[in-house]
Parts: sequence; C-alpha cells; structure tokens
Amino acid sequence: MAEDTTPRAANIFDVARLAGVSHQTVSRVINGQPNVRPATRERVEHAIAQLRYSPSPAARSLVSRRTRTLGLIAPAVTDHGPTRIGMHFTMAARAARYSVDTVNTVDDDPGAVRAAIEGLLRQRVDGIVLIVMDIGVLEMVRALDLSVPVVAAASSSRRSPLLVQIDQYRGARAAVRHLAELGHTRIAHIAGPARAADAVERIRGWRDELAERGLPVVDLVYGDWSAEGGYRVGKEMDLAPGMAVFTSNDLTALGLMSALRERSLSVPEDISIVGFDDIPEAGFLYPPLTTVRQNFAALGELMLQKVLVTLEEGADETTDTPLATKLVVRESTRKQASGDLEPAPEGVRGARARGRRDLPAGERAPR
Repeated sequence: MAEDTTPRAANIFDVARLAGVSHQTVSRVINGQPNVRPATRERVEHAIAQLRYSPSPAARSLVSRRTRTLGLIAPAVTDHGPTRIGMHFTMAARAARYSVDTVNTVDDDPGAVRAAIEGLLRQRVDGIVLIVMDIGVLEMVRALDLSVPVVAAASSSRRSPLLVQIDQYRGARAAVRHLAELGHTRIAHIAGPARAADAVERIRGWRDELAERGLPVVDLVYGDWSAEGGYRVGKEMDLAPGMAVFTSNDLTALGLMSALRERSLSVPEDISIVGFDDIPEAGFLYPPLTTVRQNFAALGELMLQKVLVTLEEGADETTDTPLATKLVVRESTRKQASGDLEPAPEGVRGARARGRRDLPAGERAPR
C-alpha cells in the first residue's frame, strides 16, 4: 500500500508548540477572550498565520456551552495497566483545568458500559474517554454515535480515529525475539483472559514471531492476569530445562516463578521468563524480571489530547500510531548453551498427562 503523503492540517497543539504557549491560551485567543497579554496574543496570531490554522466553526460554537468536565469509564479492576492509564489521564486533564467524573463498570459487560455512558451524558460532560479491556465492549464502543467526543484506550489490530493504544503486538514480538535470540526454540505463552483485547494482540505477536523464525507454537495457556493464576498454571505446565515462557503480564510471571521453585526448576538456569508491563516491583523480584515496559503516562496524555482536539476543531479523523513499548532486559533470561537442553525431569513431563482442573476458565488453547 502506498504511503499517504498528504500534508496534515495544523491543529491547536501545533499552534501552541510554535507559539510557546498552552493550547488553552490558543483557545482564548481564537475565541477573543480578554485575559491574554498583548505580546502573547501577537505570538499566537503569528503562529496561526504561519501554520494557516483554521479552527472548526462548529467547534467554536460549542465553547460557551462547555462544563469543562470529562467522563472517564474504567473497568472495576485493580490491574496495573488500567489503573495507571486512568491515573495519568486524570492528572493530564486536571493540568488542563478539566475535572473528571470517573465511573467504574464490570469489565466484560457492554450493557453496563452503555448505561455508564448514558449517565455521563445526562451530566453534560464535554467528552467521554473509556479504558476498554474486553473485545465485546470494544465492538460496542466502535458503534457509538454520540453528541460529544469519544476516545477509547483499547488494543486492536483494526486502527481507528476513535482509538489510542500501546503497541501490544510489537511488544510481544520483541519479547519472543529476545528469547529466540538467546537460543530458546520452545517458547510457551501464558496469555491473559481469552476475551481481553491486550491478550489477543500479545498472542498474535507471539504466534507471528514464532512463525517468522520457523519455531513451533507450543503451550498456549490462558491465565487471568494474577500472580495466583500464574502460580496455578505454572504448577501444571509441561516445562523442561531449556524452555522459555513469555507471560501475559508481570504478576503472572511472579506466580510462575513461585511455582517453578516448588518444582525445583530455576530461573533463568532452567527456564527463561519474560513478563509484560514493567511494574515497579519487577526489578526487585528474584531474579529481577525481564519484561516489556509500557508508557502509561503517554497514553493517558494522548487520550486527553484526542478529546481536546475534537472539542476545539470538530471531528478528528487522525489515526494515531500505537505508542511503542520497550524491552527491559534483566536477569530472568539467559543465553542457552548446548548443554542446557536436557530431557524433562520425571514428573515435569507427566504434567501434560494430568488434568487441567486448576486452570482458569479457557484452559489450554487448541493447537
């Protein structure tokens, strides 16, 4: 597909950067408000002329009706990612002098999310942002047609102006690539819940990186994002020295490490492990965890920016490039030598033959 080289129209944030002011100051100049210094107003007007910036008349007509309140709908979970995204969005909104009404809903219930949206609209919020984890909720959000801007933080291979996201797919590929370059040829994956959007993208990255390297797709098991879930899965997985495990998140890796210790399998001497998230505790585990870092602060700020651009200029059709992740290499992975590849110890091989009664819902995926 040919690359689109059409120049992007300047927006209010471009004007603010060029003039060296906040986007709120640009908005005050555009709308003729008096509380702007003459020298500042002149810089902003010069930047507007230089960039040929033209604010949407429809957006300008809404200025006087705003409440300067944004609605945030987040899943009712304490998971690291959603919690951090919501926190950073709220901090960015407050810095821009917006208040935030937060509603927590059942993660996988589209009806509950729709009811939350309707409640926020009754409160006359200026815009609504959602942190979406479930693929069913994401499809419902895609179909929305509301009178206020809507932005969702959600992972998907289908890009959309509605969505902002961190690149789970490439983050997963980086994790698997690291393990393969260390010499591992059997790389298992403990995924998140089967309907979790992040988990779907990480599975896709894991599969594609293995396929590109001609490595077998082995041992895909679904977990539940928790350390307890990682422990339960780790007690049952068919693992042998020389293998590696890419886990859906750092908490899963923590539980897995505990299970492996009980099975007399050492990390990284027997099994290399890579997590995902880079929680604050990751560097203090034993051994310190190799993981994929996500920039939740940048995602929260991008959510706000998308909402404010739409408020200032009308519909924003820009499709944002997913934010990059970073592989953080610590001591839970190590390079393999030929002598590391040994037959599975008695009892480890037999794990596959035993039942999977202790696994979370979804159990082992078909091969």
